[in-house]
Amino acid sequence: KKRAERRRRRDQSGVRVVAIVGYTNAGKSTLLNTLTDAGVLAEDKLFATLDTRARRLHLPDGREVVLIDTVGFIRDMPEGLFAAFRATFEEAAEADLVLQVVDASDPEHAEHERTTAALLDELDLSGLPRLTVYNKLDRLEPAERDALERLPDSATISALCKDTTLSLLRRVSALLGSREAEPLIEEEAEPAPREQAEA
Repeated sequence: KKRAERRRRRDQSGVRVVAIVGYTNAGKSTLLNTLTDAGVLAEDKLFATLDTRARRLHLPDGREVVLIDTVGFIRDMPEGLFAAFRATFEEAAEADLVLQVVDASDPEHAEHERTTAALLDELDLSGLPRLTVYNKLDRLEPAERDALERLPDSATISALCKDTTLSLLRRVSALLGSREAEPLIEEEAEPAPREQAEA
């Protein structure tokens, strides 16, 4: 009920929603903390985040969005566990953009990407606009970083270092579109026909 009420308020305000998803321990909660000073628990253990966290985030263009952190995926998730976690992704289903965070330093990160993509498909979230965010660049060799930075539809960061996230936020702004699409702009444009009618 609380999640439904939060979604209703966001729909009324016209605030855009960005959901963070990814394999467990990819750095999703760390990214949320770095971007919003949220203070969310971020530990290197399975399912450290068990519920959905939502925080406000100000983009470089001045817009405010809601950033949602979700539970981490695992390979071969048991059916009963998957069903229980489905409810935590109800808010992610309303997102305007999905950030798929990947631990680029993990030797199995390619497999983790495939697992995440498959689970997003099962959750009916695969159709949402998505940006892959390669995290933990500080642990990579220069050649590995360069290769990731050249990939399309992706961004590279170290979630522990806020300075590395500015380019990510600019990409988010661009993918969410211009400010002109927001309800506030439309409401300000409404008086014109009334003034013409009075004239």
